[in-house]
Amino acid sequence: MYKTIGVVAHVDAGKTTFSEQLLFHTNSIRHRGRVDHQDTFLDSHEIEKNRGITVFADQGAFTFNGSHYTLIDTPGHVDFSPEMERAIQVMDAAIVIISAADGVEGHTETVWQLLKKHQVPTFFFLNKTDREGVILPDVVDEIRGSLSEEIFDLSEMEEGCMTENLIEFIAERDEALLERYMDAGYDEALWLEALKRMIKNRDVFAYGHGSALKDIGILDFLKKLDLLAETDYVVEGDFAARVYKIRHDENGNRVTFLKVLQGGVRVRDEVQYAGKVEKVTQIRRYNGKKFEALDVAHAGEIVAVTGLSEAGAGDPIGELVEKAEFDLIPTLKSKVIFDPSIHVKEVLRCFKMLDAEDPSLRVVWDEHVQEIHVHVMGVIQLEVLRQIMRDRFQFDVSFGDPRILYKETIRSTVNGYGHFEPLKHYAEVHLKIEPAERNSGISFYNVCHANALSIGNQNLVRTHLFERSHHGLLTGSTLTDVKITLLTGRGHNEHTSGGDFREATFRALRQGLEKAENILLEPVYDFKIKVGMEHIGRVLSDIQQASGSFEPPEAIGENTVVTGRVPVATFMNYSTTFASFTNGKGALTLQFGGYDECHNPKEVIEAIGYNKDADPEYTSTSIFCAKGKGYPVPWYEAEAAMHLL
Repeated sequence: MYKTIGVVAHVDAGKTTFSEQLLFHTNSIRHRGRVDHQDTFLDSHEIEKNRGITVFADQGAFTFNGSHYTLIDTPGHVDFSPEMERAIQVMDAAIVIISAADGVEGHTETVWQLLKKHQVPTFFFLNKTDREGVILPDVVDEIRGSLSEEIFDLSEMEEGCMTENLIEFIAERDEALLERYMDAGYDEALWLEALKRMIKNRDVFAYGHGSALKDIGILDFLKKLDLLAETDYVVEGDFAARVYKIRHDENGNRVTFLKVLQGGVRVRDEVQYAGKVEKVTQIRRYNGKKFEALDVAHAGEIVAVTGLSEAGAGDPIGELVEKAEFDLIPTLKSKVIFDPSIHVKEVLRCFKMLDAEDPSLRVVWDEHVQEIHVHVMGVIQLEVLRQIMRDRFQFDVSFGDPRILYKETIRSTVNGYGHFEPLKHYAEVHLKIEPAERNSGISFYNVCHANALSIGNQNLVRTHLFERSHHGLLTGSTLTDVKITLLTGRGHNEHTSGGDFREATFRALRQGLEKAENILLEPVYDFKIKVGMEHIGRVLSDIQQASGSFEPPEAIGENTVVTGRVPVATFMNYSTTFASFTNGKGALTLQFGGYDECHNPKEVIEAIGYNKDADPEYTSTSIFCAKGKGYPVPWYEAEAAMHLL
């Protein structure tokens, strides 16, 4: 049986130390490394050793009780959370490490929500229970209050046998089992199967406790996890897999990590993805930095293959159809600064390699201003990128101050018209553009009749709308949260050629935006703050000054908890202030909450200074033809000039 387990946590909870213990106990490594000694097996990159944090989701391999495990140690720092989210999507079970000395921390709740979204069975390990002052029942109560009430202690089962308390816990959550219990009593096999099913369905969650540093409770935890976490991959059937991550080896070869979900794949097999068919030239099973070459990979395994030139993280391979979606997206953008003596194409090539490895970077070459921009989660990520460029590519780069990534949408419904007819070209497109639900992106609908426009040209309109992100009119930021419907269009049998419908579609979109009420959107945090009563007044005042909103505070024990929403722009550096006045005793959780209307649009629009009429990539002007010559028609006159009514 193949199982992929991931270790996730808030930074400094002890993930990597816990992972080292698992690998040591299963004879995968001979020496247990320590983060403070810079000799851990999984944090093998120089950057990770120097900083003492996990930056990359690396994997180890071990065998235990006949099952083959892939262990993924994920980053705990919020700046590298997209890497953690990509890893979550390929886990069969997750181990959430919670420091018993610190309790449920901010990033822990973010991790919990992602595990819930992707329906990953979850176990908790309460670490550092040997610390002075730790009261284990209080930590368990905090998990019940913050994450889930449906948790049970793994110490209540030994060799499959369960305590009376656990027997009743399980029976109360299964009507058939409860009836059986009342009629005939406890049956070990039935209860164990029911518990496995509940864990797999995320109905209940198990927790263990101990000390990773002192090797207390680790092996016992592994034994019980091995017993309770099962997988049932389809070994037969056509090959299906999902791309987990992209890396480049020491020779610069592109290596694609796959989670095989069904069937299998052999070296020299051809696989299909995104309309491409390519041959697998090598299969590797990684354990830390080293790997062994395989002839075949089976369902349930995570392997790395060479030969796939363009597959990206989250892409479906083979029979799998659905592409993965990621929740954690950067809210900041920064300009890459480098010595002008270095050719920009070479710098861009290196950043494109990093972009393949971390697609959240969204590396962009802005032709208009001749700049390279990257999207990031925070300043720590920029520092790491600077070191990666120096270590891997021998380039010294720096970055401009991070700026907020704004977006734009519309408040009113409009029709947009685009016509493109220079000499010997012809295309006309009519679009209906409507505001859509917040954070829904762009959706496309089609009510155009084939008699008006051929199916092939209708598909071209859709393709061009999704081939790139589009600019709004206020700041040139990405357009989002709109429903676009193709109403009608027209081509010409002789004169319509490649690119004509692209031109007409973009002009129709832009012409519609010119008539709409445009809105500027900004990224927001969903926050949860827990402080003592003496600090709640200061906290509420800070939230109001930051243009945030909050629900009525709730008293929980000696603390007060307040939740709400606040702009990223005004709160992104608040954690330092918060830690200062609470002396590190408060708890601040910030989760990306999508986009909402900007709290200060006039200031932002003025500061960005975008000129919608000078955007080299867009125009709302249509082109018509008369007497063998094309002529422009401005957006406010275009509708009346259209050929279709």
